[in-house]
Parts: sequence; C-alpha cells; structure tokens
Amino acid sequence: MKKTFLLMLAGLFSGIYLSAQVQQSDVNRAPRDQKPPVPAQEVVVNPNAPDIVFEKVEHDYGTIYQNDDGSCEFSFTNKGKEPLILSNVRSSCGCTVPEWPRQPILPGESEVIKVRYDTKRIGIINKTVTVMSNAKTASVVLKIKGSVIARPADQVPEQKIEGTGAPINK
Repeated sequence: MKKTFLLMLAGLFSGIYLSAQVQQSDVNRAPRDQKPPVPAQEVVVNPNAPDIVFEKVEHDYGTIYQNDDGSCEFSFTNKGKEPLILSNVRSSCGCTVPEWPRQPILPGESEVIKVRYDTKRIGIINKTVTVMSNAKTASVVLKIKGSVIARPADQVPEQKIEGTGAPINK
C-alpha cells in the first residue's frame, strides 16, 4: 500500500513538473506572426582612430640564469590620426610586471611598454601581457618566453669579508 501511494505521489509530482516545463517553454517561444530578428549591424571603424603598431609582439629570453635581469621592452608607434590611450596593460600572472605610458601618445609618436619578469623561479617562461587601448585593434597580446636555469656552482660569486675581528669604538 505504501509503495503504491509513493508511486502515485511521484507520478503526480513528475506530471506537475513536466507541465510547468512545457508552459515555461511556451512563454519563451516567440509568436509565429512576429517578424524575424533584425541582423546585427556591422561595426563601423573610425578611419581616423589610433592604430597601435608594435615592432615585435614576442620576446624570447632564451636561457637565462636564476636572479638575472628579466627586463624587456616592447616598442610601438601610433600610426593613426588621433591620440592613442592605453587604458590597461595586464600580465597573465604576478611574476610579470608591465610598465606603460599613462599619457596619450600622439599620432606618429613612439613609446615603450617595459616588462619585468621575476627570474627567481626556475623553469619555463611562457607569459602574456594584454594591452587594452582605444586603437582600431582594441586588444593586443604580447608574449614573453624562455627558460630560467640555476646558476652553476663555479659561477656563484664568493662573498668576501674584509677586516678581521670586531669593530673598535673610538
């Protein structure tokens, strides 16, 4: 008796659930006499807009030693007819720190984005820096790659201690 009651109760709830689903799909369906949606209009690009052109978009450190200088630069020029404004420059992780010009770059002017990679970590370098601006190409991805290896023991500088004994107070 209990099993029959539970089966009937389950059937009742599933019927109510399916009925609600059908009604919901009817609400989401557009009427048949409605016109088809208007296609999206093409985006019109300002012909005078700034145009950011990089000399290179990838920097290869090659193989460098741990704690070496992990700095590089990405030079670019505004080839457009209006001032270029870099709104944001962000890296793919905290070990890569970009530095960029905050002032508008006038047409024909060149500038540099400096990137510093923290070489304390040993391993492969494969990071990106995304440059957001008001240029025709609003987003440009710069890449850095390479490998950081441990410095050989024979190249580790020795610490020289000068003087012998404790300091004398005069």
